[in-house]
Amino acid sequence: MRKTILLATLMMGMAVLAEASSRCDKGVCQVAPDETQHSKTLLIKYGDMNQWVTRQVKESAIIGGQLKTLHEIAPTKTWKQNAPYVNWGGSPWGTSNVMARVSGITKTNQSVYRDTHPGHGYCAKLVTHIETCKVLGIVNIKVLAAGSIYLGQMLEPITSTSNPMAKLNVGMHFTGRPKALVFDYKVKLSGHPNRIKETGFSKVKTVAGIDMCDCICLLQKRWEDAKGNLYAKRVGTMVVRFAKTTNGWVENASFPIHYGDISHQPFYKPYMALLSGDGTKWAKNSKGKMVPVKEVGWAHADDTPTHLILQFDSSHGGAYIGSVGNTLWIDNVRMAY
Repeated sequence: MRKTILLATLMMGMAVLAEASSRCDKGVCQVAPDETQHSKTLLIKYGDMNQWVTRQVKESAIIGGQLKTLHEIAPTKTWKQNAPYVNWGGSPWGTSNVMARVSGITKTNQSVYRDTHPGHGYCAKLVTHIETCKVLGIVNIKVLAAGSIYLGQMLEPITSTSNPMAKLNVGMHFTGRPKALVFDYKVKLSGHPNRIKETGFSKVKTVAGIDMCDCICLLQKRWEDAKGNLYAKRVGTMVVRFAKTTNGWVENASFPIHYGDISHQPFYKPYMALLSGDGTKWAKNSKGKMVPVKEVGWAHADDTPTHLILQFDSSHGGAYIGSVGNTLWIDNVRMAY
């Protein structure tokens, strides 16, 4: 019974982590041919989604002992080991595909897949699904988990559900001032009029409103005080939610990044607000310690950022909330100047 409770708790933590964004300190961009109305676009490193690490992780016998395949966006390689994944080959990308281990039990979550984009090679496919876990073939635990890709790294293995944001290095060193984020995408919504909340412990609940895929791009100006605390002001903001299924691929879609305080602009929505509470991101300070990044205000529109947060999600409602079947395909992610 103790292991059953631990596994259920572990799966809840994996679902929470699937909704979060991360950080990487490596270089990000390489020059790509201009294919938009902008004068120059810079492809985010491995943002063409054509290279993938294939991980093969064997889950513990008590939950079936299956060999699971997890994909990560990084230089092509096969990784056959039950070891924590660290971003391979200088890739800045992380995914919600994660390995967890608690009390010696290994469990995985897979909600991001390598797929094909006709004429462009591979792409990323993000799926909202129900992650299940059968203990000794009897106890069936179910948790809703969304698919996410982001710039950053998750600290594997996940060993508990306490403070899930502290298990993510959030944000990437970045000093550019792009005009827009450009990418190719395809959306298939579930078609359900409402969402569900399924945590694994309680009864499935209905959450009003359709489930939407989203993209979050934030530019921050960060600093660290003498005690190692991290603070930030918001320099640039781009948040978009996809509320309709597309008719195939939408290529070279361009989304403007707005600078400075946008809280009084007509396009402003509450989900574009400064990060706070449970939405606060964490990062390593100069001493290597994980601490929260406190977003304390809006920067001047002319300020230069120090960090970039970028993530794509198949569901927008937070941990355990969404609609099974929501799917978002992403390819050719780049910055426009």
